[in-house]
Amino acid sequence: MTRGRIAFIDDEAQLCEAAAEWLGVSGFDVKTFTDPVKAMQAINGNAFDCVVTDMRMPGASGQDVLRHFSGTDSDMPVVLLTGHGDVGMAVDAMRGGAHDFIEKPYDADHLIAVLDRAVERRRMGEELRKLREATGAELDTRLVGISAPMVQLRRSIAQLADIDVDILLNGETGVGKEVVARALHDFGHRSKGPFVAINCAAVPESVFESELFGHEKGAFTGAAGNRIGKLEFARGGTVFLDEIESMPLALQAKVLRAIQERSVEPLGSNIPRDLDVRFIAATKVDLKAEIDAGRFRADLYFRLATVELAIPPLRDRREDIPLLHALFAGSAAQRFNMSLPIMPQSLLQSLLAGSWPGNVRELKAVAERFVLGLGNTKIATEKQGSLTERVAQFEAETIAEALRECGGSSAEAAVRLAVPRRTLNEKIAKYGLRAETSGNPPEVLG
Repeated sequence: MTRGRIAFIDDEAQLCEAAAEWLGVSGFDVKTFTDPVKAMQAINGNAFDCVVTDMRMPGASGQDVLRHFSGTDSDMPVVLLTGHGDVGMAVDAMRGGAHDFIEKPYDADHLIAVLDRAVERRRMGEELRKLREATGAELDTRLVGISAPMVQLRRSIAQLADIDVDILLNGETGVGKEVVARALHDFGHRSKGPFVAINCAAVPESVFESELFGHEKGAFTGAAGNRIGKLEFARGGTVFLDEIESMPLALQAKVLRAIQERSVEPLGSNIPRDLDVRFIAATKVDLKAEIDAGRFRADLYFRLATVELAIPPLRDRREDIPLLHALFAGSAAQRFNMSLPIMPQSLLQSLLAGSWPGNVRELKAVAERFVLGLGNTKIATEKQGSLTERVAQFEAETIAEALRECGGSSAEAAVRLAVPRRTLNEKIAKYGLRAETSGNPPEVLG
């Protein structure tokens, strides 16, 4: 695949020729135009990844080119080439949607770096559009990703959404279990009914039974009237039991009976009421281990797990990270009424190397901080190796952090870490840490 398809517009023919030559050598496909009016007529958005245009040209300005593509192809990145006196004008153009501007005379390597980011942004948008066309029904907008695990998950949801089978969702915190549950509800025949989400960890045990099953007037002190429980309220729709591992053990038998019989008896009543609901449960732990520990009923597990869907963690679908970050950042920029910053290559590398214990929820927070300009975002990286290697890595990181906080002073760091200074110096030498006295961060030697 080409590094990118570039339309280069400048009224100076020699500059166009030179740009086409060195961009071509760098791996780009380049088509040049010396007439901006003819260029706007000739450039087909499907054939190009980015437009580079000079600001001052006879017939039409760079701003005219930007306005043209903002109206005809709003996703097309437009990079402006500016003279020294045009910087203020270029900044205004950035607010109007330009991807970037480069001041003349420009450095070729800098232009290539800008084009790489522009092409990546363009292709990411194209991948998302293709994904939407392929999946239909906008399921891709709920569960975004081009990785094999996400493609398979969307297929499973499409197959199961219209079938009244109870489902158990298994996945770590932040992977989007409720998003999957809502997709199963919204794309099936129960979409016209309610979607009732119950966080089993958030309902106090003292009112759990009343919340789920309802109660009759006078059933207990304070029951001033009849109340329909959440299970009955979901008639015709879906009940989502989130964090089901947190459900009190004493109530699991009653919930099991309601699921098996598809009926409930409100507190204070002897008359069962039919339930027309589908149950979807979610857990972030291994329920089989919970069964072995006596904290979860085996019969409830097997009743819920007729179908079990595993939702992959973000670290198992790293190819989706740039796309998800772009979507979250774009949404945040729109919500905060701010311009979308350009992602530095170093941040992209950090995103791809992250361990993401908080999964998609954590990535969304990182994207929002990026838009807000909070540059102190820390992304945890995956720790590799044996237990001994991991302990050593943790020890080295802890010492390095203490040295940074103490301005490189090993004496102060030894006090802070409550270890003899000699022991600390030995460990500094062992891990190749250099204690500086200038206040700069300690350097890890290879």
